Amino acid sequence: MSHAPQALNHAPASESRHSSAAREAAVALSIGFLAAALGLTPWWITGAKLPLQNLWANQVMPDQMPLALLPLSQYEVLTLIALLTTGGAAAGLVIRLWKPVHRGVATWCAVGGVLMVQVVATVQSFTALNNGLAGGRLTDYYYFGLLAGVISSLAASLVALLLIAAKTRAIAALGIGLVAVPFTSWAVAWAVGVAGRQNLPIQVPAIAHWVPAVLVGCALAWCGLKPTRRVVVWVLNLVFLWVIPAVFTAVQSVLGTRVIAGDIPEMVLMGQQVLTAALGPDGGAGPTVLLALGIGLVGVAVRTIAARQAAGKQ
Repeated sequence: MSHAPQALNHAPASESRHSSAAREAAVALSIGFLAAALGLTPWWITGAKLPLQNLWANQVMPDQMPLALLPLSQYEVLTLIALLTTGGAAAGLVIRLWKPVHRGVATWCAVGGVLMVQVVATVQSFTALNNGLAGGRLTDYYYFGLLAGVISSLAASLVALLLIAAKTRAIAALGIGLVAVPFTSWAVAWAVGVAGRQNLPIQVPAIAHWVPAVLVGCALAWCGLKPTRRVVVWVLNLVFLWVIPAVFTAVQSVLGTRVIAGDIPEMVLMGQQVLTAALGPDGGAGPTVLLALGIGLVGVAVRTIAARQAAGKQ
């Protein structure tokens, strides 16, 4: 008889935990949904008309192009990557700042919310693209090449979310380093969407060149160097800062020219040449990597001195 009241007491506690988990799941789903929408907003505020296509079946004016939730074009590949990965990164950041009790459940619900928006946008945009493209082998290359790029960006978006939302500071810092360059492109897309390409202040590209280094440097300072295995995070983030802009430059150079469009061997060769040049001394990565490293080291030194002073006062 004495066990009955205990059983009754356990039931409300269990129901409360389930109710709390359900509320957090619903909030996390909304976070993912809103973050993914925020990521796509720089494109949406432009009117979200599908960019003019070289392989369009009929000649039309820009305002006659159909609605597309993603800017599908070989000239907008870097923008696509930025829009999608920033949405995932934003969701991961909110989850990390929120620190829900049921963190694993909340994180995966945020993943679901991000996917809801990004998959719907992908399906709608590729349907609009497919309905207007002319036929032919080059069209197939173009369509499926873009699709592969968007799917890869979706995967990168989810990786960014999971890394930044992780409990471990080192893993979250790695996620920040991974998205520093795409996030900067996203911020520039915002500026373009608001001001227009013709009215964009000339200072914006110059500032944008240094923003990834500042973000990476701050992430390294926040990560710290102890325990010593966090040095791996420093190395990887500096490698990201060196390699990712070079890859972006190579991709944009290859896809931005119509001279060798559809000639896969020539496109690969050109991409290798541009990538090699961008990774070399003339690529301009050296100063940005050094800036990030400097910010990280100064940040660690400041934190160490502050911690010693706080310990001395105690």
